[in-house]
Amino acid sequence: MPKLDLSEWDQYLSSTPDAHLLQTGLWGEFKGEFGWEVMRVVAHDNSAGAQILFRRLPLGFRMAYIPKGPVLPAGGIVHSSSWDSLWQEIDGICRSMKVVFLKVEPDLLEPSRSNNRDEISTKPVAKYYIPSEDLFDADIANTLPEGFEPGLQDIQPRRTMIVNLRGDDDRILGRMKQKTRYNIRLALKKGVIVRSCTDLDLFYRLMSVTGVRDSFDVHSKEYYQSAYDTFYPRGICEYLLAEYQGDPLAGLMVFAQGRRSWYFYGASSNVHRERMPTYLLQWEAMRWARSMGCIEYDLWGVPDEDYETLEQEFPNRSDELWGVYRFKRGFGGRLYRTIGSWDRVYIPSLYTIYRIWSNR
Repeated sequence: MPKLDLSEWDQYLSSTPDAHLLQTGLWGEFKGEFGWEVMRVVAHDNSAGAQILFRRLPLGFRMAYIPKGPVLPAGGIVHSSSWDSLWQEIDGICRSMKVVFLKVEPDLLEPSRSNNRDEISTKPVAKYYIPSEDLFDADIANTLPEGFEPGLQDIQPRRTMIVNLRGDDDRILGRMKQKTRYNIRLALKKGVIVRSCTDLDLFYRLMSVTGVRDSFDVHSKEYYQSAYDTFYPRGICEYLLAEYQGDPLAGLMVFAQGRRSWYFYGASSNVHRERMPTYLLQWEAMRWARSMGCIEYDLWGVPDEDYETLEQEFPNRSDELWGVYRFKRGFGGRLYRTIGSWDRVYIPSLYTIYRIWSNR
């Protein structure tokens, strides 16, 4: 059956242990609570599959979105015939549901400059990100699927920093910048403790403070509560809280899937910032991820600029994600960039309206 229910999709992903969290059935169930419809589909030979999210638009139309997919079995090879079969299945579904356009954000990294100015990285920490002939034939690896065009805009961050979690504590700390190691130890010396927490009301209050301070929108309290309630019981999410003498200073939610982990949501208060609680909090999140068997920690989002530009401009900028980069750069991660989004247009006239709205 090309279309799979939740249990069948989970079974399919059991042969893809390093699929991105955003392609898991749990993520689909979570997003389903906030206005998205979910459908899972595979190629005729099960060599490729995708979880598709649909969002209702006025007059019965929809947009469709495949975040960090499609996926394929670990170690498998997908050829053009099965790749085309997958898109044919998806096309049929999208047309029947009056989809204006489909946006795909593949879980693939382009060759990018690493933190070492003299080194061009063509292999990220884990090879499953990179399009290569080990996973795809040349036609798939080097071209957009037929009928697609480069996406007008991305939904997920295009550029990220990934921390290598291989080795013991000293080795991981040794890859960090000296100032970051100092701040982690300072937080410990100054009496900051990090513990597991279940109080999502507190997390939302911290998020609200952070949103005001750093000028960004936050999700609803129900959103964070649902994320925790969906993933924590399955043992693949942890909510960590940094405190000083009982005062909450910072919190984050970290997720794990296979050998990969992600820092998606984080917040901090305006008090005791000199005790550097966020540094210790990130370190403990990395240690939790290692305990889950992860070999990498995705810091999830920095400005979409090359390494030289980031290093040159961050001391003088704090707008948008620049302050985030200032913080994240110290943890020893390497800079990577995804290949970007693909758009498949089904109703060109309505897509043109979308383009005008997006440009504005």
